[in-house]
Amino acid sequence: MTSLLWMAHPAARTARTSLRAPWKDNIVRSIAVATCLLACANVWAAGCEKSSPAHTVALVELYTSEGCNSCPPADRWLSGLASAGFGGDRVVPLGLHVDYWDYIGWKDAFAQARFGDRQRAMSRASGSTFVYTPQVMVQARDFRSWSGTAFDSQVRAINARPAQADIKLAIVPAAGAFRVTAQAQTISKVGAQMFVALTQNRIVTAVKAGENRGESLKHDHVVREWHGPLAFDADGRAKVERTFSVPAGARATDLNAVAIVQNPVNGEVLQTVALAACTG
Repeated sequence: MTSLLWMAHPAARTARTSLRAPWKDNIVRSIAVATCLLACANVWAAGCEKSSPAHTVALVELYTSEGCNSCPPADRWLSGLASAGFGGDRVVPLGLHVDYWDYIGWKDAFAQARFGDRQRAMSRASGSTFVYTPQVMVQARDFRSWSGTAFDSQVRAINARPAQADIKLAIVPAAGAFRVTAQAQTISKVGAQMFVALTQNRIVTAVKAGENRGESLKHDHVVREWHGPLAFDADGRAKVERTFSVPAGARATDLNAVAIVQNPVNGEVLQTVALAACTG
């Protein structure tokens, strides 16, 4: 900031400063501080707040397990979505590790029983009678053609639809944690539920037993925490604040907050948004 205020030679700057009244120096310093604070505030707002777009963003859920030897190709596919052109304005990917393969020799440290429960619930809502891994769901519907060109066509069709909910995410970092605020409004005031999650990228696991024994598995978008369902009020609004702890060994730059709004009756995804964690 000083270099912007004083463009003269350093010697001339010293001479001029010595002739200034002290109160004028205080004014210059105050202007410099205020300008810096304004700039910092703008950067903070840009990096720590995000609103969902007017179009529908596709929710892509991969149900996977480190104990499943057919899952690594699907894990790699999920990790490569952004580089394949499926950025956050098009899709929000989630890696949900299920625990029902733990019994065959390897306990997946990222698996939670609730993810298997969600997988079964979403399958029932769409009329299916079974679940499997790796299973990809797009907008909470089974999608078996995920590895082909049909995925792009499906995402394009979803993105072409106007969103049925507006979501705003905000993150405030704290020591070893992040406070996440999610606010949502449904467009038609239909009954809805909201879910809020914390995901982690760049996870590497050396598997020592089970079907993937000896393999080094890499994961992205792994759901580490999951909260919901959270109800909407009669006006179609919902707001929730949650504090997420930074997982042991994780870097803050690898974490994302995700908010999802769904119809609780048929599982239809009304909108979803993800926001990279701020580091302050």
